[in-house]
Amino acid sequence: MTSEKGARVIECLYYECLLIEVVGRHCQVRNAAGSIQLSLWVIARGDFFFRWTFLNIRIIKCVNRMRDSEKGPVIGMRHMQALLLFLAIVVNYTARLSVSVAIVAMTDAATTNLDFPEYNWNGAQQSYILSSFYWGYIVTQFPAGFLVRRFGAKAVLLVPTLATAVLSGLTPYCVAWGGWQAFCTIRIVEGLFQGLIFPCIHEHLAKWSPPEDRNRLGAFAYSGADCGSVLAMASSGLIANGSMGWPGIFYVSAGTCGLWCLLWVLLGANNAPSSRLIGSREREHIERSMKRQDGFHAQKIPIPWRAIWSSSPFYALLVVRSAQGWANSTMQLQTPSYMHGVLEMDIKSNALYSALPFLAMWGMSYVYLVFADVAMSRQWMSLTTLRKSINTVSYWGPAAALIGIGFLDKSQTTLAIALMTINAGLNAGSGIGSILTIIDMSPNHSGMLMAIVNGIGNIFPLLTPLLVGVIVTESDSRSQWQIVFAMTAVVFFIGNLVYLIWGTTDQQAWDAEDYLQAKDPESEPNAQQMDFKSRTDSEAKAEVKAE
Repeated sequence: MTSEKGARVIECLYYECLLIEVVGRHCQVRNAAGSIQLSLWVIARGDFFFRWTFLNIRIIKCVNRMRDSEKGPVIGMRHMQALLLFLAIVVNYTARLSVSVAIVAMTDAATTNLDFPEYNWNGAQQSYILSSFYWGYIVTQFPAGFLVRRFGAKAVLLVPTLATAVLSGLTPYCVAWGGWQAFCTIRIVEGLFQGLIFPCIHEHLAKWSPPEDRNRLGAFAYSGADCGSVLAMASSGLIANGSMGWPGIFYVSAGTCGLWCLLWVLLGANNAPSSRLIGSREREHIERSMKRQDGFHAQKIPIPWRAIWSSSPFYALLVVRSAQGWANSTMQLQTPSYMHGVLEMDIKSNALYSALPFLAMWGMSYVYLVFADVAMSRQWMSLTTLRKSINTVSYWGPAAALIGIGFLDKSQTTLAIALMTINAGLNAGSGIGSILTIIDMSPNHSGMLMAIVNGIGNIFPLLTPLLVGVIVTESDSRSQWQIVFAMTAVVFFIGNLVYLIWGTTDQQAWDAEDYLQAKDPESEPNAQQMDFKSRTDSEAKAEVKAE
């Protein structure tokens, strides 16, 4: 009898291993729990339940390890590309945002280093300087989408970072020669170049991040904005107080941008097949994962403009990202002025405390990332629900905090800084909430869509410094700053509400390869998906060719 039971166990083991081999090799064991449940149902009829269960779970773990090994190394070139994108955002954000601290030092040398010139710029002129970056920034967003499709992210992303390095190094000399007008000109040109960056980032992520890694790689890369904000706010005040003075802020930015360019030339690659440093297993995994998606294709398919501009989820993205642009410009550019005017902080304390909200944002971005990974791996909710839930926390939470900030004065400095830190920390979720929805909806056109969304969204950062300059005529007026913060809270609320109603992560029909009957040179068109006009045209061309 014992031998019969042993034979039964061996027979079950054989069929179970065969099942796992088939599922593991051909389906990538997308849900190992299903295999375990099936095994327990078969085993429950035998006598060696516990021993068999233990053995079966070990088999499942071996298959999962085999599946994971097919992805290549734990830290591979796709992670290196995400790190390079992270650093690209860090150095460019530092160069962009350090001006908000530098301008305080340039107009109030008594609080920093007296060895360097001081400029008597009024509030309106300072607002022009802060907003002028976005005058150029929005112009190149749309062309960036075409450029990155034509030349690839490696070449296009190198140009703006190298230009930022040169322009940052020239800024002190240009300001000494031409005053605030020359400063505005430098910022406009810098904005023109940096407008190319985020469409490149999105396109590069779409090429390098398999679906299961998209949350991690995307959130990590975009957390560079928070890290860059921290460095810009914290380091700028320290540099301005040091021997280099406020010109040192621009020299340090120039050096870091130049160093990144060197790393990018050596390690960057447009996609996995073009990388000289990637291993064969990782390259095959990335290619297999991308081809498994309906929306990934090596060819550049035509852009369905009419369908995009008639898509309600696309308009929801425009609204929600525009709200983020408004809020970012208010918090990033106006925080030092608010702390200097209302809270009466000196430039060094101002810079350090201004960095706290962005430090919280940087740290919270990883908290959101871990939560998103756990939620998706355990299937707590759909991807759309996950993105909307995180985005709601990251928009409506800060809206409430902003209203509270407006009622505080210099006697409540600690509470004001705490609320600003909470505001920024909660807002970190937008990196996983709405911004990655662009790749979810349209991996084929993610670079172009990012160019449109970022271009329109950054019209508001162009306008908000000017609007703040009109509203805040006295920098120490709490009531005037209340209006600024209340307006930002309303924008936050409306932006997320629109996203909740019309936003989605579903891949759109217009992202399909054959939506405009694009012809793939490596495959035959699907005749069942062609309309009558397309069939007629194809037949006519075939007859002409035959004649």
